[in-house]
Amino acid sequence: MASRKNLSIDRTALAHKARYAVAHPQRIPAHVRRAVRDRWLALKHRDHVGYYRAVMASDTRRDPEAAVGSATHKGWLKLGELQFAYLCEHGLTPHSRLLDIGCGNLRAGWRLIDYLEPGHYYGIDISPDVLIAAKRTLTTHSLQDRLPHLTLVQDLTLDFLPEGHFDVVHAHSVFSHSPIEIIDECLAHVGRVLAPGGFFDFTFDRTVGPEHQVLREDFYYRTETLTGLAARHGLRARFMEDWERLGHGQSKIRVTAEPATPSPAPERDRTAAQP
Repeated sequence: MASRKNLSIDRTALAHKARYAVAHPQRIPAHVRRAVRDRWLALKHRDHVGYYRAVMASDTRRDPEAAVGSATHKGWLKLGELQFAYLCEHGLTPHSRLLDIGCGNLRAGWRLIDYLEPGHYYGIDISPDVLIAAKRTLTTHSLQDRLPHLTLVQDLTLDFLPEGHFDVVHAHSVFSHSPIEIIDECLAHVGRVLAPGGFFDFTFDRTVGPEHQVLREDFYYRTETLTGLAARHGLRARFMEDWERLGHGQSKIRVTAEPATPSPAPERDRTAAQP
């Protein structure tokens, strides 16, 4: 399990980079290769979706499990089990309809597909390469008869999905790789697809210092930035302390649709009621 990251450092600061290089000299060659590759891909793909799709294609060719952030198969299984167990503890049932944003190669998805009723799992991702890997995972676990939906998307407007359909929307390690405008796009539309009483859980890389990004791949946000963004779209957001205690490297926020505030009844004109 990933350890809690230092929440106050700015990874773009030269002093931090120097200290990190001294402490981890063996990681310098890999970081340089990644920086050169990402710079080249950024020049070829100006928009973030095109850029990150190219990053995922490159990473998935080497190892689909590493592409979604798991260095080993054991770690891939363990994190998928953690996500699944957490959702079940928070009310997920076989009857629930679940939308998995950034489903990847089904790290948590294969457990969810096996648990949910057929057709109740809907996974979306921006990467065609990782979705091909997801289909291999599906076949490996003999889950074809569960009829999951696996769909390629270009954005997070969710405009092709039905209104009020999903009891649970889930996005693990998606906003940690997303600039703020993509998070804003998702929060602007997710309320439409949530069923009454449904919730949207997402993880993010949390900082209490300056918000920053590294190589356009890793984005660090303050909690109040994301809860405030949700509020502007009429959503209620709360920081999930119980997830934090599990020791995962990312933090989690839960979003629910704000209940409509009933309009006050018009005050009765007492003088008109006099005989």
